[in-house]
Amino acid sequence: MSDQGLPFIGDAQGARIVHAVRPAGLEAWLAALPAAQAAFLRGSGFAAKAQEVRLLPGPEGVAGAVLGLGQERGPHGFGALPFALPEGDWALAPGDYDMEAAVLGFGLGAYRYSAFRAPRRAPARLVVGAGAGRAVSQASAAWRVRDLINAPANLLGPAELAAAAVALADAHKAAWTLTEGAELEREYPTVAAVGRGSERAPVVATFRWQGSKAAADAPLVSLCGKGVCFDTGGYDLKPASGMLRMKKDMGGAATVLGLAQLIMEADLPVRLVVRIGCVENSVSGRAMRPLDVIRTRRGLAVEVGNTDAEGRLVLCDLLAEASDEAPALLVDCATLTGAARVAVGPDLPAYFTNDDGWAAALEAASVRQHDPVWRLPLWDGYDSWLDSPVADLNNVSSRPMAGAVVAALFMRRFLAPGTSWLHFDLYAWNDSSRPGRPEGGEAQAMRAVCAAIEAKLLGA
Repeated sequence: MSDQGLPFIGDAQGARIVHAVRPAGLEAWLAALPAAQAAFLRGSGFAAKAQEVRLLPGPEGVAGAVLGLGQERGPHGFGALPFALPEGDWALAPGDYDMEAAVLGFGLGAYRYSAFRAPRRAPARLVVGAGAGRAVSQASAAWRVRDLINAPANLLGPAELAAAAVALADAHKAAWTLTEGAELEREYPTVAAVGRGSERAPVVATFRWQGSKAAADAPLVSLCGKGVCFDTGGYDLKPASGMLRMKKDMGGAATVLGLAQLIMEADLPVRLVVRIGCVENSVSGRAMRPLDVIRTRRGLAVEVGNTDAEGRLVLCDLLAEASDEAPALLVDCATLTGAARVAVGPDLPAYFTNDDGWAAALEAASVRQHDPVWRLPLWDGYDSWLDSPVADLNNVSSRPMAGAVVAALFMRRFLAPGTSWLHFDLYAWNDSSRPGRPEGGEAQAMRAVCAAIEAKLLGA
């Protein structure tokens, strides 16, 4: 067991076997079983449907188990196992499935947020070999993302989110800085404007890391995350129903930290820079007001058409600084718009890009990693919707359409020319529990982006 509580062990001694079977191979597999076990499974109606689990009887009780996979090929096919199996140690028998996906799915299914209430029982533990290290890393990163998103806002404010970034940086010997106070007002004026209304001061956490095999001119990967630890909407106050889950409005920052963990644990030969804008969007006498005008790091003046469109303000200064460093790839992640959820729902992270090559690499990686994404257009025809009569641009459109597109177009204004950019508009949440996806915070698009970086930048 890791210190994070992941349910993986390396010693197979004493572990019971769990078989994973598809409907097409069920009869052949049953024929190879001891007659009594095969008769038990046939009598119980086992059909190898997805998530169907049966325990196999033996002389001393439970001798093993079988999991039905149905047609599922991704990791979530194994998500029910940790709590469907009795406590103890288990090992997967070889079968018609990918072992790394199985290990990842087991790890995702074992997660429970337990900061305040212990789970009713411990998950079963799975024996993993040395070849499953990447899957263990992916599960660990997903647990980190979920823990951060699930943390209540009274315990995870801007300072605590910044501390989480520093802790990750320290764990990988990355150099970090925290920008606060007068320096924040000067360097990241839009982050300061969004956070000014809260008693909890805003901060930008930055860290830089270089792979052990990365030369001085290795590709630079830059990650920016929206870390709004709670979003009231500001003076454009959200209704109670819209505010209920706003502790998850730092889901983009959490995802960026999970992605950074994957890159660093894989020791990819890249240079990495991570920037997290850690703020709370509150209401007070100091909070930004509708129709305020903010001067940004890029020098553009932004009229605040809506104080609840604060995420793009948190990100625009970070994107300006990051793109000025000429990265090979700039990625930002944010729980940005309800419009993206209307368009593609909660399970499909919407993404935008100005680079078709990166789109192709991302979508191929998404399929390989069973980590879905969906591209939406950077439609130039809507760019004029951001026009303002008093400033260079407004932070919202006056038209109640294409909200996710308009938000992406806003952020594109702050990029240095020639920057290859991926922008993710995430939900970062499971509304209900499913195998491998417990209700609460969720890591989305993280595995796909890491795999795309490896494929396109490194040829892996």
